[in-house]
Amino acid sequence: MAGSRIGLVSLAVLALLGAGGCSFFPVSGPSSADIESGVSPTAPYHLVKLSTQAIDVLAAHEPKGLAGAFTDQRPPAKIVFGIGDVVSVTVFEAAAGGLFIPLEAGVRPGNFVTLPDQIIDNNGNITIPFAGLIKAAGRNNVQIQNDIVAKIKNRAIEPQVVVSLSQQRTSLISVVGAVNTPLRFAVPMTGAGDRVLDAITRAGGISGPGYASWVMLERGGRRATVPFENLVMNAANNIYVLPGDRIYVYQEQQKFIAFGAVGVNTAGFAQTEINFDAWRVNLAEAVAKAGGLADFQADPGAVFLYRQEPREVAQLLGADMAKFNGPLVPVIFWIDFRDPGGYFLATRLQMRNDDIIFMANAHSYEVSKVLNFASLVATTAISAEAGVVGVPTASAALHGHALAGAPSKSITSCINVVATTGCVPGSTGTFP
Repeated sequence: MAGSRIGLVSLAVLALLGAGGCSFFPVSGPSSADIESGVSPTAPYHLVKLSTQAIDVLAAHEPKGLAGAFTDQRPPAKIVFGIGDVVSVTVFEAAAGGLFIPLEAGVRPGNFVTLPDQIIDNNGNITIPFAGLIKAAGRNNVQIQNDIVAKIKNRAIEPQVVVSLSQQRTSLISVVGAVNTPLRFAVPMTGAGDRVLDAITRAGGISGPGYASWVMLERGGRRATVPFENLVMNAANNIYVLPGDRIYVYQEQQKFIAFGAVGVNTAGFAQTEINFDAWRVNLAEAVAKAGGLADFQADPGAVFLYRQEPREVAQLLGADMAKFNGPLVPVIFWIDFRDPGGYFLATRLQMRNDDIIFMANAHSYEVSKVLNFASLVATTAISAEAGVVGVPTASAALHGHALAGAPSKSITSCINVVATTGCVPGSTGTFP
């Protein structure tokens, strides 16, 4: 009798689950079958089975950082004067008695005269006695020197002119943010050829760990950002600085998010946000940081990496571009860790900031949920029968008999109600 009743209850439970589907049970994300279908009712995405070819495409289109944003890699041109700079002018003559050197020059050392410092005015000019207005803004010292000599050579004795920068107030570079000594400094007029790292060094270096530091360069209304350690490791990104550049250094850990059937990581968590703690991490390292695949739960053949890729990259990966709008395309990479080679592929795929890893449940794990639930309901039903067997009216009703004047319903009819209506008996303390 007990065995038949357990069977009836189990059938009722399975009928209820058949009507409700897998949504009856709590889950940590979509099933692998849902993802592999390539269809979403909310946001379209492109599914890519990770392969050597796909990794080669991604490697060839890695973000280029500063070198990609500012493609002119030539050294800075000779620095020119600007409005507001303070200029010093010294005029030499070959002998006394000329335009600037009097006959009594022997009472003083040298055959030169240094003119008072001048600020380049708003029109970009300076004034030189006997030469008049001299254009200075946008010109280098040699050009200014030659212009002055040309205007006084018929009046002075074999004149020579030296023009130097007394105070440089233009052609400045700013370095601010997470550096030890934020500053604004002038680009050396002699052309020292400073690069981005040199500018940061002038500011005392970064104030935090390199792997958590980012460098943003603003130039001519454009901006580009690169991890500090990428700037160190990739010489192409350490470009020359130019007058007017602004460099901003800030601290921000790169991170990724792990969902699904992940193990417990070293921080004691599963399904959490995890810092890189390095300037780059590959997929295999990221899975390990997340605690690996949870034993008895994860499907090693269904590990997925979510990220957005530029349109040109998504097209090379085989995406149907008619389904997507905008510059970025949602892409899900499918990695099969049942394949021994899948681990080698994972070591070649570099993670990016804000990537999402999802590890799907194994199908057997979902089946075990159903069986455990059916067992729980059956056990509860038998316990309920044992609890009321000593009560005559309840016992008689339970076994399909009725006492005088009492309506009766067997447990079989109750089970039919459960299977057809989805209402679990006992929620109000009585059978329907």
